[in-house]
Amino acid sequence: MIGIQRKIWTLTAFVMFIMILIWVMLTYYNQKTQDQYNEILQRYLHMNEVTSVSRQTVNSLNIYLLTPTEGNLSSLRRSEDQLREAQRSVGLLRNEENDFALTSYMNLIDSLLEATDRSIMFESEMELEDSKRAFAEATRMSSYLSEMTLKLIDIELNTYEQFYRSIIEQSEELKKLGIWILLAITFGLLLFTYWFSLGITRPVQQLTKAAQELAKGKFERQIVVHSADEISFLATTFEHMRVNINNLILEMREKARLQSELQRSQLLLQESQLRSLQSQINPHFLFNILDTLSKKAFLEGAEETSDLLVSVAGMLRYNLKRLDRAVTLYDEVRVMRQYMEIQSARFTDRLRLVTNIEESALSVQVPGLTLQPIVENAVTHAIEPSESGGTITVTIADVGDRVTVEIADEGPGMSEEKMRAILEEHDMEPEGHSTGIGFGNVVRRLRLFYGMTDIIEIRSGEEGGLSVLLKLPKTRRSENDDKAADRG
Repeated sequence: MIGIQRKIWTLTAFVMFIMILIWVMLTYYNQKTQDQYNEILQRYLHMNEVTSVSRQTVNSLNIYLLTPTEGNLSSLRRSEDQLREAQRSVGLLRNEENDFALTSYMNLIDSLLEATDRSIMFESEMELEDSKRAFAEATRMSSYLSEMTLKLIDIELNTYEQFYRSIIEQSEELKKLGIWILLAITFGLLLFTYWFSLGITRPVQQLTKAAQELAKGKFERQIVVHSADEISFLATTFEHMRVNINNLILEMREKARLQSELQRSQLLLQESQLRSLQSQINPHFLFNILDTLSKKAFLEGAEETSDLLVSVAGMLRYNLKRLDRAVTLYDEVRVMRQYMEIQSARFTDRLRLVTNIEESALSVQVPGLTLQPIVENAVTHAIEPSESGGTITVTIADVGDRVTVEIADEGPGMSEEKMRAILEEHDMEPEGHSTGIGFGNVVRRLRLFYGMTDIIEIRSGEEGGLSVLLKLPKTRRSENDDKAADRG
């Protein structure tokens, strides 16, 4: 089964792959063109370097002849070495077009170096006229090198003229190709996005249509949704609910028919009762049905379903008791566990319950339905909105003359205004709880039951999490409440 989240990641990965592919292609072609430009530019720079170094050599020779010192001679030798290095670099630029001219160019550099060496030699032998003639020859060679450099650069320009034109044409073609690639990718992404969104919206539309049919009371039509993600699981669950409700309706109609045959004298009353049964399910009758379904599921081997129905039936029986009747904390823990078993079937591994309970503290008396609304509040606000779920921790401890019950969750916590409204009994709304008893009502009933206000604390961390601490006295201030409840 491919989940919706995995589909979204697939779409994101596909778009990222296309973007990276385009970036790699453009970077490759741009780098290739840039390398070609750099190669040509380096050829021109090497040729121009020969001219610059040859002039520097002649200048260093002139300085030496005017002031023949060891420092000036060392400077001249460095210039000669640089000229030889430039000569080797230019020698690597040989091709069919510049072979003859480059050979003459290399010989001219050798002649310049020889003239320089002769001038130094004659100067050392004090033959000044010969040294001056060698210097003049070196100067002419340097001028010839400048002219030859321009000639070689001109040959290079003629050689690579067609290359320049091809680069310009290639750039134009690359622009056109980029536009076509962009249009093709845009069209492909639109098609892929349409197909992708259709795979999500179509099952949702089918499920919505099925829900509208159920809202109209048409429970006979089968719910079919073609999908391979979470919506398929939702549709399957929806179909099971439809079948169960339809079976219940058929069973109620069959029972009404039998009652009508046995009590024809009370036909009008029976018809009235049937219409009432069709509009709402009697809680006691629903409890009997759940008990029957639990036994049937156990006999058929569906033990998990049987346990779940037993938990639902136990909660229903417990909720039918009068809320003003005192119960033990043991009973509250038991019905709380049944509630968590039902929610665990709904949230699976998203919901985790951790209990740390001292058995000796479970005999204290509390109002009925005290723990379940608090735990249900944690499930509603901490577990249900989170994709990863969370953990609810229930700790019951015996601390002297009181029993503490702490219910903590890892949710987003609660605002100061909300906590103040609950503790001041301003928030009395049930907030959609299954019992119809909200958090604020629990606070009010506990204070009335024990005749104390210091009975509950609510703590919310800055980084999330909510902790509800009940401090239950082991003895009540007034023992007449239970007697009044029994007489009622």
